[in-house]
Amino acid sequence: MTAALLRQARPRQWVKNLLVFAAPGAAGVLDQKSSLWATIVIFVAFCLASSGTYFWNDLLDAENDRNHPVKQHRPIASGAIPVGVGRLVGTLLLIAGIGLAATTRWQAAVVVAAYVVLTSLYSTVLKHIAVVDLVAVAAGFVLRAVAGAVATDVLMSKWFSLTISFASLFIVTGKRYAELRELGDDAARVRATLDDYTLGFLRIVLSVSVGATLVTYCMWAFEVREVSGSSWPFYELSIIPMVAAMLRYLLILEQGHGAAPEEIFTADRTLQILGLIWLVVFGLGVYVG
Repeated sequence: MTAALLRQARPRQWVKNLLVFAAPGAAGVLDQKSSLWATIVIFVAFCLASSGTYFWNDLLDAENDRNHPVKQHRPIASGAIPVGVGRLVGTLLLIAGIGLAATTRWQAAVVVAAYVVLTSLYSTVLKHIAVVDLVAVAAGFVLRAVAGAVATDVLMSKWFSLTISFASLFIVTGKRYAELRELGDDAARVRATLDDYTLGFLRIVLSVSVGATLVTYCMWAFEVREVSGSSWPFYELSIIPMVAAMLRYLLILEQGHGAAPEEIFTADRTLQILGLIWLVVFGLGVYVG
């Protein structure tokens, strides 16, 4: 059962929690031991809490998951993990995540708790309401970024916050778009809101969110350059790999992939290279420029 519990924790999904490094990284405090340690701790805390929410989400979704061609193999849906064990482990993970976050700053524990509440509401109510479900999942990504900022006591600029928000909406909408294309007529059996969405509507949301992400990112890049007083154009240059990465992801969606974004990010070499280029260029702006 140990292997089943580990699979149910979905370690592949932990890559999403790297967002906690965004704010302290952009603020240039990760070279400080205390800030780096606090960021690592909040990352682990989010991994625990998010895994706990996956347990409870699958407990609530077990019946629907059994109708999904892929999700039917999840440990709880398949019966590999008894319901009682799933509830116990899921609850312990939630408590451990919030408790660990509190060791950084109490405000960080509040953010993690807010994430747990939001995810619980999503699993029970919000996921059944079209559009609201997109916003709710995107908000979960935003809370990850907020947690990193709160744990290290750094400020998030308005443009940074908007960039994270629209980029999150872009990724979530892309996932729904890919699911609708992949499942077709069976989509509503797996996810109720997919019966309300159309490919045309989701394309519009993708266009709006990607456009807003690029505009707010450009504004943030110029703002940071101005505040830093850097004589090097690293922040502005980081716009190029950012745009290329988002266009690459749009291409992947149009090719019929993207129902599992984390798998795309860990498998597509071009996206990885673009991400690395962005990280190096932006990092030069923060720590060199």
